Amino acid sequence: MDTRLDLTRSEILAFRRHVGALDERLPPGRRSLRRAAWAGLQDSMPRAALLSIHARVEATQPSTWEDPSLVQLWGPRHHAYVVAARDLAVFSLGRLPDEAGARQLAEYLAALLHDHLAGGSMSYGEAGNALGMDPNRLSYAAPTGTVLIRWEGARAPTVWTVPRPDVDAGVARTELARRYLHVFGPTTPEAFAQWAGLGPRRGVEAFQALGRSLMPVRTPVGDAWILKRDEAIFRPTPPEPVAPARLLPSGDAFFLLHGADRELLVPDPDRRGELWTSRVWPGALLVDGDVAGTWRRSHRTVSIHTWRRLSRAARGAVEAEAVSLPLPGEEGEIVVHWDE
Repeated sequence: MDTRLDLTRSEILAFRRHVGALDERLPPGRRSLRRAAWAGLQDSMPRAALLSIHARVEATQPSTWEDPSLVQLWGPRHHAYVVAARDLAVFSLGRLPDEAGARQLAEYLAALLHDHLAGGSMSYGEAGNALGMDPNRLSYAAPTGTVLIRWEGARAPTVWTVPRPDVDAGVARTELARRYLHVFGPTTPEAFAQWAGLGPRRGVEAFQALGRSLMPVRTPVGDAWILKRDEAIFRPTPPEPVAPARLLPSGDAFFLLHGADRELLVPDPDRRGELWTSRVWPGALLVDGDVAGTWRRSHRTVSIHTWRRLSRAARGAVEAEAVSLPLPGEEGEIVVHWDE
């Protein structure tokens, strides 16, 4: 008899909001920053990582992303990510290719860059040109755990090298899979591999390495896995309160999804096309714990497109979130433009 746990859409979304600290912000501090970045914070849209932190941590300031406990590196599909410095091995070595050719290329580029910089730093464009290669090629060295970047958004990233983390790549990959399961669960090895930029077989191997710590479940979009230790979080007693509104930036972990996972988060196919566009994604508007629209920002103007008419209280909560956004380099009050 199949005894796997049946999970509803509302239970799954409530779990993801809970582990993502989206229903109740965490207190300020490095411990909270690490939890906010537990699965990494995509930062390819200028200061997206900062806005993801703001959605999860109280008293976030425009400079919070520069906290010494955080670092930037190139992640899957060459996107910029912000992660906890102590977790560098997880988000770098955890993605180190197993294939001999790809791994040798990563190691070669990392060594070449390290020798050229000689303990210094420079624009990745300057470094690439000095080495006679397309600067974008340097991002292939990131999985060695020895290459860090600082990207302000308006300028090319600055790049430098650091000592290689003393962590086995296999151990790092297993931890990366564990974190993915905790933040994105229920999920599958294939979804993990796509998110991490790994081949499908590597995703299966990572889940196999987790062994008995996994638990099979059934979801509205198919069979999947969760961490056994997370089972109780799916059905809290009593249910936890839901935040009235959150503005999640482009690439935020809550909707950094693919395939059937998108159907679970946004059942309406037309709305899915508005959130996951073929170009730069907008931000996601959360109202009472569910995606209720999209938003974009131009300087200090926040434009909000809703998928349904919101109550006066909900609009007030959304506007309060918008005016509290910590926008570095912007002066004056934030203006909210509604498109309903």
